[in-house]
Amino acid sequence: RWELPAVPLLARRRRVERQRGLSRVQRRANVRDAFSAATAPPAVALVDDVYTTGATVAAAAVALRRAGARSVHAVTFARAVRR
Repeated sequence: RWELPAVPLLARRRRVERQRGLSRVQRRANVRDAFSAATAPPAVALVDDVYTTGATVAAAAVALRRAGARSVHAVTFARAVRR
């Protein structure tokens, strides 16, 4: 609709366990250093399907910043609410 380029920038460096049932701390540890990116433009829109604790988005953003992104904006389609 906006005619923005959609370019896959991230690659998985290693397999991770399922996030379901893990605590916030466990989720962060589970995805730490799980992603890599060769290069990234200065501004990136990171698209994720469901935002739960933000662990996956945070890990992906770290990889994108290491690859050159100065700003990373997350766009998600759903947010899980814990009760």
